[in-house]
Amino acid sequence: MEKLKGLVPEALKQQIGESTPNNLFSAASSLLDFFHNLPPFHQIVGDLTDPERALCKKNKQAALEAKIKGNECFAKGEYPNAVQFYSQALRSAPMHGDDMAMDPVATLYVNRASAFYKMGLLVECVRDTTRALSISPEYAKAWFRRGKANASLGDYEDSVRDLSISIKLEKSMGGKRQIQIEMETILDQSKEMSGSQQQSNERYLDMNDEPCETKLQCVSTETKGRGMVSQTDTLEASLIHKEDPYAVIILKHCRETHCHFCFCELPVDAVPCLSCSIPLYCSDLCQVKAGARKVLNAPRSVAVHADLSDDLLKYISDVVSVSNFDSCLKDYTEHSHECNGVHWPLILPAEIVLAGRVLVKYIEQQRRTSLTYNLQRIWDLSHNYSQLHPESKLESHIYSIILLHCLQHSYGSELPLSGKTISQVVILLAQIRINSMSIVHMKSFDLIGSKNPCPEFSVYMDASTTDIEQVKVGQAVYSVGSLFNHSCQPNINAYFISRTVYIRATEFVAAGSHFELSYGPQVGQSDCKDRQQLLEDRYSFRCQCRGCSQLNLSDLLLNAYRCVKPDCFGIVMDNDVIKYEKQKLRSCLGAPMMHSSHLNQGGELKSFNLTKVAFMLENFHQCQPGYCLNCNSVKDLEASRATISIAELCFQRLQGADASNNISPDLLSDGLRSIDLLRKTFHPYNKRIAKMEDTVAQAFCLAGDLQEALDHCKKSIEILEVLYDPNHIAIGNELLKLASIQLSLGDCTAAESIARVVAIFSRYYGSHANLIFPHLQFLKKEVGRLH
Repeated sequence: MEKLKGLVPEALKQQIGESTPNNLFSAASSLLDFFHNLPPFHQIVGDLTDPERALCKKNKQAALEAKIKGNECFAKGEYPNAVQFYSQALRSAPMHGDDMAMDPVATLYVNRASAFYKMGLLVECVRDTTRALSISPEYAKAWFRRGKANASLGDYEDSVRDLSISIKLEKSMGGKRQIQIEMETILDQSKEMSGSQQQSNERYLDMNDEPCETKLQCVSTETKGRGMVSQTDTLEASLIHKEDPYAVIILKHCRETHCHFCFCELPVDAVPCLSCSIPLYCSDLCQVKAGARKVLNAPRSVAVHADLSDDLLKYISDVVSVSNFDSCLKDYTEHSHECNGVHWPLILPAEIVLAGRVLVKYIEQQRRTSLTYNLQRIWDLSHNYSQLHPESKLESHIYSIILLHCLQHSYGSELPLSGKTISQVVILLAQIRINSMSIVHMKSFDLIGSKNPCPEFSVYMDASTTDIEQVKVGQAVYSVGSLFNHSCQPNINAYFISRTVYIRATEFVAAGSHFELSYGPQVGQSDCKDRQQLLEDRYSFRCQCRGCSQLNLSDLLLNAYRCVKPDCFGIVMDNDVIKYEKQKLRSCLGAPMMHSSHLNQGGELKSFNLTKVAFMLENFHQCQPGYCLNCNSVKDLEASRATISIAELCFQRLQGADASNNISPDLLSDGLRSIDLLRKTFHPYNKRIAKMEDTVAQAFCLAGDLQEALDHCKKSIEILEVLYDPNHIAIGNELLKLASIQLSLGDCTAAESIARVVAIFSRYYGSHANLIFPHLQFLKKEVGRLH
């Protein structure tokens, strides 16, 4: 990219940098003409499209080398390492080798299944042998290994069938004798035959989703453009929308750890794409849904063995058939146009690859309807092309031309290379940058079908106060989900199960009112200045939501300093905060005077004891940096910042010690002194004090002093309850920490904390709360144990 940018003449760069949506055609055409005779450009396109240079193609030699290493580890009894090498080999192995009776992929699945059997991972062993048989149904060893695993699982009926088939297919007399002995042993163990082994994918349980009863309507406003409103009154916690993505891509940092279709964490028996060596899937179902099994030919018939009964032939068909997944097959393969090249996600930015997938899906849809192609029909979504920096405009043009060149190898004239088409792709990229959503999963709670519903409930057992982490696993565009507008005080919450977005009301929303999401930090998380800056940089609009147009406690307190008078709880602010708060008064209130009773939180007057937050806002428009809003005393902000720097150095050391579980008494003492410094410098409800209290609570947990941890955790929550709505999800996360400590101490008040946690999580996640946070059920049971 940098090389191509450097070759573009300055005059052409200027033309592109000054372009607008109305005159894109000319700039795009000029750049296309320039690249047409530029050898470096064609070299880059060739690298992205030539199968002979593909980084993602199958590699028989690489697969063989990995298989040999796996066999060596297996012989040494290093079964986990053997699994890793067999999995590596599966990604590289081509389908159908020279010896059709011993397909290399089927052999690798059996080898990995054998390692799983030695490790006691019997379900994984059954799944891998079944995968091998779907490729080579005459593989006697695969039937034998499957039979042994089913017997260990107590599924004797299927085990006997597996071994009956294996003994018929086995050619050597020694092998037949071994299988016969195994069958006799299993028959002795099976006085009562168990039901057949469940073959459905565990990770896709029927979740009995509640219906979306809210009627949505798309409307336009002068300030926010199009947005979604409710046609009826909507109750708190109501599910108002759910939707699968129009197009989606996994993010690069999750490529080796998460399924490329559903984005759940990969199990140990992950399955690769059968066409290329990059995508990994958590299950056969996801592999099929992604279209990554379309190269799998129908399994060869074993009917040539006339001595197999009709019952066994039917059983074979049921085991090896992929027809059970026919209803899941997609109309197009999400990456089929990529995996014959260098697999573009390895090279191109995620949003460029996402644009390619949008175009491919659109073309496939148009093919079925026989309509005339017009890329402008894909979406009518907002974009910020006019506000982009000239450098970003140039990159968009270059990437659009490269993308169209690549797609032409699969779609030819359906995506003509012209200034018009390039212009449309440039706008599509701008729309994706504004309207795409990050798919976020809860770290380690991505557990649909997991054997252990609470693998991280050391949160309770170790009285940890570690935050619940969110992981961005994918980027997606949603046809309807992208129409919800922003507010820094949102009334809906978006969350993801697999790749499906669910949107739920977090408060009562009256008919005709707008449903609004938060695109970034909310009130209570960042002050108005930081929120406005992020939204302008990322989305090119200035927020005018209720959180940014009304004075609220959070924006005043979040980064406030303490008055120099010990008995005064007035707010002292720096210049940046004052600037934004005065703008609220000038632009929205139209009056220079305001009283504390006007302070707004969550759309309603905040019920809060103001004895610790003193205001005198009648002369707020005259307020200066460093002056107390209550008594007008002056604070030296430069000296205060120096004090803060000293305290936060200790804060950083304490965080590092928390991460390494290496807490010394001296470090704890330094942490307590640092908190005292911050309390003397910051206002009591400054958020940095809350963060420090939380860090100290974690440190005391690790040091084994749970009572101290409890006290500091409560202090952190007390601050956050002022900065946020008391029923905000941020409070729920902190209460979860508090409850874990209370339970460890045997404190019966944990029941109250857990009741609040359940209520808050239900408000944000409704019927999915227990699915997303399986440990909630464990918490409830532990409370019962205390009584």
